[in-house]
Amino acid sequence: MEENRETPTIEESFSRLDELIARLEGDSLSLEESFKAYAEGLSLVKQCRESIDEVEKKVLVLEKSGELHEL
Repeated sequence: MEENRETPTIEESFSRLDELIARLEGDSLSLEESFKAYAEGLSLVKQCRESIDEVEKKVLVLEKSGELHEL
């Protein structure tokens, strides 16, 4: 089954966040453009957090006894 490609991968989101940070650190954006970039960044951080939370729920930990337990 193929993933929904409307949602970027976490790697794509991190890459986009890097781009946004670089733009925000520069002095070429207007105040309005800065707010738009900031809002996009917040949205990407939220998506990344949700993706990481999903993965954490699926991770299995192999305990010393050899039993598998979900986190």
